[in-house]
Amino acid sequence: MRLTGAELCLSPLLCAFYFTNKYILSVLKFTYPTLFQGWQMLVGGLLLQVSWKLGWVEMKSNVLWSAKISWFPGAVLFVGMIYAGSRALSKLPIPFFLVFHNVSELVATILQRLSKKEKWSFMKFLSLLMVLLAAVCLPLNDLQFDPAGYFWAVIHCLCAGGYRVFQELPKSCLLSEFEQQYLNYLYSVVLLAFAAHFSGDAFSALDFPFLYFYRFHGGCCASGILGFCVLLASVKVKSYFSTDQFDAWMFLTKVLASSLSLGVFETRLNVPTSCCFLLGALGEALFVYAKRSGALVKG
Repeated sequence: MRLTGAELCLSPLLCAFYFTNKYILSVLKFTYPTLFQGWQMLVGGLLLQVSWKLGWVEMKSNVLWSAKISWFPGAVLFVGMIYAGSRALSKLPIPFFLVFHNVSELVATILQRLSKKEKWSFMKFLSLLMVLLAAVCLPLNDLQFDPAGYFWAVIHCLCAGGYRVFQELPKSCLLSEFEQQYLNYLYSVVLLAFAAHFSGDAFSALDFPFLYFYRFHGGCCASGILGFCVLLASVKVKSYFSTDQFDAWMFLTKVLASSLSLGVFETRLNVPTSCCFLLGALGEALFVYAKRSGALVKG
């Protein structure tokens, strides 16, 4: 697998993105995800709009206009995914959050099996069983058990799995990844703005103790910019790598982020939770290998 600048940038960018979000949500305790995610989507949308106008990314305005209605269900799933993800990440350590995030693969695979009647190989079934077992056992042995954190992690998995399946629908495939994300940005800003108003976050955030601190301002700006840079880098990597190679690279990146986070954020581990983390990582690695083996057999 030949590595270029985009691949080498994606891993540190994604790690920095996770760490920045975790810092704002957990360390600074900015518990207003409608505002935080709305800000990220606004910054990402503006940067993508500027990049489009400057010719750095390619999108078709007529395609965007014709898809604005049909993409709405996908945008709702996307908003649910990022909102629930923020809620979960604010209460769970990064390694635990990523163990649950992997369950979205199980959700997507089950939905695809129901809709397309796809058959599972024994290796794929075993890998998904390992991922599910790790996610089920983790909260039972968590020394810092927070029921709200795991509740939102489950919602995040369901929305992420549904969104992944929606992306593969015939109408969705007509849109490029930049076009899909552009519509996500537009809908997310509107939906999260309404949610911030009706939930009271817009006014409650005025009492946030770090509202005027440079650390909070810098972290918010960094999160928006990093999210957009992750999008650019991931699209670039996908243009060089096959789907299986990209999944393998993302697996290594998540393992790196989880490992580094142990030295950055306070995480109370014991033997059972460590085994859950290792079991989830092994299950994801086996799932990536099973997908690659299945593709080779079909080829």
